[in-house]
Amino acid sequence: MKDLRESRETRAGSRAELQAELQAELQAELRAAVHGEVAFGTTARALTTMDASNYRRVPLGVVSPMDAADMAAALSVCREHGVPVVARGGGTSIAGQATGTGVVLDFTRHMNRIIALDPEQRLAVVQPGLVLDRLQEAAAPHGLRFGPDPSTHSRCTLGGMIGNNSCGSHSVAWGTTADNVEELSVISGRGEALRLGRNWAGAPDGLRPLVGTALSPLRTGFPDLPRRISGYALDALLPENGADVARSFCGSEGTLGLLSEAVVRLVEAPRARALAVLAYADESAAAEAAPGLLPYSPLTVEGMAADLVPDGGAGLPRGGAWLFVETGGDSEAEARARGEAIVRAADALDALVVTDPAAQRTLWRIREDASGTATRMPDGTEAWPGWEDCAVPPARLGAYLKDFRLLLAEYGLRGTPYGHFGDGCIHVRIDFDLLTEPGVARFRRFSEELADLVVSHGGSLSGEHGDGQARAELLPRMYGPEVIDLFERVKGVWDPDDLLNPGMLVRPSPLDANLRFAVLPREPVDVAFGYPEDGGDFGAAVRRCVGVAKCRTTTPGPGGVMCPSFRATGEEEHSTRGRARLLHEMLAGEVVTDGWRSTEVRDALDLCLSCKGCRSDCPVGVDMATYKAEFLHHHYEGRRRPAAHYAMGWLPRWLRLVARTRSAGLSNALARVRPLAALAKRLGGIAPERQIPHLAREPFTRWWARKGGADADRGGRGQGQVVILWPDTFTEHLSPSVGRAAVRVLGAAGLTVELPPTVRGGGVCCGLTYISTGQLDRARTVLRRTLDLMEPVLDTDAPVVVLEPSCAAALRSDLRELLHDDPRAARLAARVRTFAETLEQYASHWTPPRVDRPVTGQTHCHQHAVLGDAADRRLREAAGLHGELVDGCCGLAGNFGFEAGHYEVSTACAEERLLPAVRAATTGTGAVGAVVLADGFSCRTQVEQLAGVRARHLAEVLAEALSTRGGAPSGTAR
Repeated sequence: MKDLRESRETRAGSRAELQAELQAELQAELRAAVHGEVAFGTTARALTTMDASNYRRVPLGVVSPMDAADMAAALSVCREHGVPVVARGGGTSIAGQATGTGVVLDFTRHMNRIIALDPEQRLAVVQPGLVLDRLQEAAAPHGLRFGPDPSTHSRCTLGGMIGNNSCGSHSVAWGTTADNVEELSVISGRGEALRLGRNWAGAPDGLRPLVGTALSPLRTGFPDLPRRISGYALDALLPENGADVARSFCGSEGTLGLLSEAVVRLVEAPRARALAVLAYADESAAAEAAPGLLPYSPLTVEGMAADLVPDGGAGLPRGGAWLFVETGGDSEAEARARGEAIVRAADALDALVVTDPAAQRTLWRIREDASGTATRMPDGTEAWPGWEDCAVPPARLGAYLKDFRLLLAEYGLRGTPYGHFGDGCIHVRIDFDLLTEPGVARFRRFSEELADLVVSHGGSLSGEHGDGQARAELLPRMYGPEVIDLFERVKGVWDPDDLLNPGMLVRPSPLDANLRFAVLPREPVDVAFGYPEDGGDFGAAVRRCVGVAKCRTTTPGPGGVMCPSFRATGEEEHSTRGRARLLHEMLAGEVVTDGWRSTEVRDALDLCLSCKGCRSDCPVGVDMATYKAEFLHHHYEGRRRPAAHYAMGWLPRWLRLVARTRSAGLSNALARVRPLAALAKRLGGIAPERQIPHLAREPFTRWWARKGGADADRGGRGQGQVVILWPDTFTEHLSPSVGRAAVRVLGAAGLTVELPPTVRGGGVCCGLTYISTGQLDRARTVLRRTLDLMEPVLDTDAPVVVLEPSCAAALRSDLRELLHDDPRAARLAARVRTFAETLEQYASHWTPPRVDRPVTGQTHCHQHAVLGDAADRRLREAAGLHGELVDGCCGLAGNFGFEAGHYEVSTACAEERLLPAVRAATTGTGAVGAVVLADGFSCRTQVEQLAGVRARHLAEVLAEALSTRGGAPSGTAR
């Protein structure tokens, strides 16, 4: 037995050695052959093990070609070594076709341009790595657009769309990607450069005679429906279909050739649009109604059920499911009239027609986010792709959905269908158990039966995202052996060496192999946070990232923050998805082998600003700020930390020390001496470009005590609701004017202000600086001490007013998750209110002073992600502060922007939205009376240091207005 074990270990060792030799040789030859980047390191490989599917394959390396010559050179090197090649765009493929065990070609880095755009001919020449939204932006000034638009339009690439024959919500009007392709430039498996078009243009040798022998199956073996994406589109090669080689190439998933350039057709965009939202009892009723709307020439007929809508459909017409039907016209009135005609024709429970573009974007975001929100059941159970996008003839969709529901029930599974009802294409995530052998076996049996059900309704196993590994094994059930044999022979013509994306479409890998969950630990790892939404399992938290890559958008869009570091660097490892992938591989232990000590994971997380934008903007609620804190806690456990962790992580301790010794003046004076400031910054790990913030000579609580505090009755004790004003570290030591202003305003609103209890040596603290630097043991100690101090308050009905948004977010979310074993944590978290929430909930009778001035600035990213800003918006409106604050992250983000090595990214984040908005409002014609608002100390500091403008907390603005109008407080601060 021992000899057998040693023999196995020797063979395993030999395989590993051979693999290492192959990688080294391949990397050296590729670097000599191509001009683009060649990356065989741990990070590059870990980032490309997965796409947005259930599958995982570990590549040997990644090449980012500069041009077609690089592509051909890389393919030549790989052919010599017999190494497979996989083309990859945005990496959002649902079926596993963007993963591989050989070399991955990443086109997004260099081959991402628009080569030409001809408005007269309505044509564009694009490279495969071009993101769809960039093409739409370039075409829009000419009144044009590319018709297909998947929900991932902000990050999917034209090459990926062509590879999968993507469609999107407007396919009822403008068809699939194949319907909008004119010519394609490709490199075949043997390295031949081809220009594909109609009438056999560019066809590789052997394709035409092969098709000539198979005219009968080509004419009878392919279902006729608008969303037939499965298999190769070989019927496009029939003479009556124009022998369109380019069209037949679309949807081949990188298995026939590598796309280097595409000529695509553009369509005229409607000048105005209206969105009719029709409500139905359930998705089956909506599906049955959808075909009847097609004669009215809508632009979209999209369907979804209430389970996928936040708040169960708040803001939508009453119902259990909806159709989103878009109409176009030359004017708003014409578009609305067409929308209203559809409402009259539809047998709906309720309906609304929206013409305001902002309101339409809000509604469409609900639909587009479904690809992420569908990954969680209402009770939090995980759900997965696999049967993400099958399609049936639209007239059969209602009947199919009823049968589909019955099959789900038979297997004890759940899933909520949504998608392109007008084309009969359904998306659904199902709560498969892909973690255990019995669960995976049930997944296979269900897939086989569902394939038969789709075929029985005359459907296609794939209606948009391609077959990949998820469905290719089942294609014989749809096409039969004769057509499947034809697919294999066509693959042999294009790629005789089977180097291009093997295991997809023909001779496929089993649908239950290479599952990405198989490598994860079966037992939860020991962690500090509670992860209540994931059953306490850090692995389940990391699994939240399914790869839809909304974090990879280069512009966050209205109401978005995620992911500022990716937009600053453009690097996958600095996206939320990239970091989640690295954490996944860290848990797997195959590519990232040193666990919590991993330098690759540490380096990727280093540029995470902990803005928490992903917590709200990611459709599945990935919270990378928490994962970063968790990782840093383990990574530095028992080891010396970076200097910045001591300098800024322990900031509350240092500032309390300065306050006790009354040395703020001396500290400020020393900070103005450049050599001393430079030395202090170097020792503290602070960026040399940063100015050290000015410390207040009189902390807020000392001012409170000097003015009387709790021992003096200063205006009628007990006249109003008691509120506890939280003296956070930033208000206490760095901006006490905010605290003084809040006391003034809360008192004027009739509220009785008190401070939390305190003890000698310090007061309450939210632990934010310790959490953000991953010093979680210290954070727990600080928070338990805070809960001890706050116990008398928890026995009252007093809300806790927190002026600093990041501290409020820490108390409302991090406190509960870090002290998940202490019931007092949830009680305190439930008491936390922002300044605006307090006034709205406890002083609703009060009318704020009118400021009547324009406003600019930024909603704090933690407020956006955790707290919400609806109350702030209403308070600003009541005070006559007109204008919108920008969304995004200021880039300073607490300690992040002060840490050495972060200054460039920090300023890039600020320059994205915040600083341009501030400059526009405070220079030139906008300078008169504009108020710059920023409730967060970091945001105010960033604006002051980078724009030279003083931003203010909303409390300060309202307090100043009270002083101007001369109003006396009607409440008390005691």
